[in-house]
Amino acid sequence: MSTATDLSTELMLRVRDGDADAFEQLVALWQPRLVTLFKHHTGDHATAEDLAQEVFMRVYRARHRYEPKAKFTTWVHTIANNLASDLRQRAYRRKERGVVANPSASGSMVGLDQMAVAASGLLPTRQLAAAEMQAVVQQAIASLNERQRMVILLAKFEHCSYDEIAAAMKLSVPAVKSLLFRAREQLRLALQPYLTEQEPSA
Repeated sequence: MSTATDLSTELMLRVRDGDADAFEQLVALWQPRLVTLFKHHTGDHATAEDLAQEVFMRVYRARHRYEPKAKFTTWVHTIANNLASDLRQRAYRRKERGVVANPSASGSMVGLDQMAVAASGLLPTRQLAAAEMQAVVQQAIASLNERQRMVILLAKFEHCSYDEIAAAMKLSVPAVKSLLFRAREQLRLALQPYLTEQEPSA
């Protein structure tokens, strides 16, 4: 990841200096990661693509202010986190107006069930039907609040360090650790009845 990070910073510095080709390379490098990140966050591929494009627009608009004081990955995840927060606020406003949410949010449950199991620290001791597992994990992920979900995504999917997550989410490292601990525990409690089973006594 360090090589990709160094390349991203180098490309962003060129973008800051007006290099259009560098911006195209930066988009090519980061678009798949951002789309996947937002797909896990929203459950909808089309929405994830739109959000990734909005990140790139914000990156381009802010290009002249970019300073490589931190890794590019931290900077872009900060933008992604802010965008996810904006999305959540809009969703709350829609809910207050009685607008029904997009029912296609189960589209990425295959990825989410693997992430939730890994985050909870549990391994399944029995096989669940795919539909059953999707429903269980959808409920578990939905039970997380906005910041808990993002910290899980950055830690488990993007493999960010505590320092990187803290910078991206504008939190202290102890706050990140606390959020991650609570998110893991909440997933553990939600998934444990489905992922563990009493073994017959010997």
